[in-house]
Amino acid sequence: MSIDGFSGWSHHYDTIAGKIEVPYQNADGHTTTLSAGQALNQLTGAPQNATRDHLMPAYEEAWGAQESIVGDTLNHLAGFRLQNYQLHHVDDFLKRPLELSRMSRRTLSTMWNVVEANKDMFIPYMDRKAALLGKDHYDWQDQTAPIMVDGYHSQSLSYDDAADFIVTNFNKFSPKMAALAQRAFDHAWIEVEDRPGKQPGGYMVELPERQESRILMTYTGTPDDAATIAHELGHAFHYDMVKDLPEMRRDYAMNVAETASTFAELIVADANVNAATSVGEQINLLDAKMTNPVAMFMNIRARYLFETNFYKERQQGLVTPARLNELMLAAQKWAFSNHLGTYHPHFWASKLHFYIDDIPFYNFPYTFGYLFSLGIYAKAQADGGDFEERYIALLRDTANMSTEALAKKHLDVDLTQPGFWQNGANLVRKDINRFIELSDPFVK
Repeated sequence: MSIDGFSGWSHHYDTIAGKIEVPYQNADGHTTTLSAGQALNQLTGAPQNATRDHLMPAYEEAWGAQESIVGDTLNHLAGFRLQNYQLHHVDDFLKRPLELSRMSRRTLSTMWNVVEANKDMFIPYMDRKAALLGKDHYDWQDQTAPIMVDGYHSQSLSYDDAADFIVTNFNKFSPKMAALAQRAFDHAWIEVEDRPGKQPGGYMVELPERQESRILMTYTGTPDDAATIAHELGHAFHYDMVKDLPEMRRDYAMNVAETASTFAELIVADANVNAATSVGEQINLLDAKMTNPVAMFMNIRARYLFETNFYKERQQGLVTPARLNELMLAAQKWAFSNHLGTYHPHFWASKLHFYIDDIPFYNFPYTFGYLFSLGIYAKAQADGGDFEERYIALLRDTANMSTEALAKKHLDVDLTQPGFWQNGANLVRKDINRFIELSDPFVK
């Protein structure tokens, strides 16, 4: 029944999103029309404030124009899911997401409590970034905006140079991970052509019959593109380490699926910062590294708060687009400590993750995976020689036990207690302090 119901609504969203058009005025004053994906690329990467500030209301308006039909889609997709739960005598809509992540509600609550307790550490960072951008307020569209100070301007990094950089730095932590990356580059497992019609972001797919992986993305020469390659290669390495196991032991949950990818991305992000040849470049790359914790502590947090409140209200009946906007705006204000100059009330409409049918609550596993990887990264830096063997053992167990048991066995930590999560937050705080210190000379 779900093919034309549950999955049908999810596919229907893809159809709607593919028709979204956003008017865009380029630097010479010529107005063009962008797809939703093209507009999002500009919003997340354009270095000019005017470009992002002009495009944000147009992007919000374009999704707002479709709010009725998108709202129907979200309501019916969630309604199908809730009715399915009810028919199986399940009245807790978080039960299935937690089962899929093989984690307890206590672990989830502890993680979010630590996130909530530490979110205000981002306020000085947001204020400083706004000042460096020459703005009075940090806006929604500034979350991934690049910073250019001290005469620094982003330079294009060739694909071959990015490949060499990734392999070299992977090798410092795991020769086997470096070897897998080198094989992927040598045998063209990564499709990176910059051409029209491609979706933003990156994606790794397994080829079980060949016991190989393929990565699909667009490479434009930015450090963020190199980080995306590293992220997807982390997924490929995870698969490479479990491909010989029985099928059920390869079926790891989404929260730990982000472990190897985020770990690989952390390696490259730190290496980028440390390889900077000027203060301006170091500030730019450190800010690029900060986009991850901002997303995990604040943006993802807003998605979780919105979705939780939406599902509570959806249990009582249909939720109107106006109410969806209210719920999203409230969630964003709470998660960002009411510190943004501009918000995105129609984020519930523009974000694909809310319309994925096979994994409910496609949000908290990202924050879990990020903080879990921070803990692994800290151990990698401290443990030295025998890290690789123990890291591979952890990856091979990711589909073999609960998340709590995995952490206890391989990291000797209790995920139901705040200590592990707070250690991750402390690492983020160090980066914030370093960012503030380095950028002090460049603010008035």
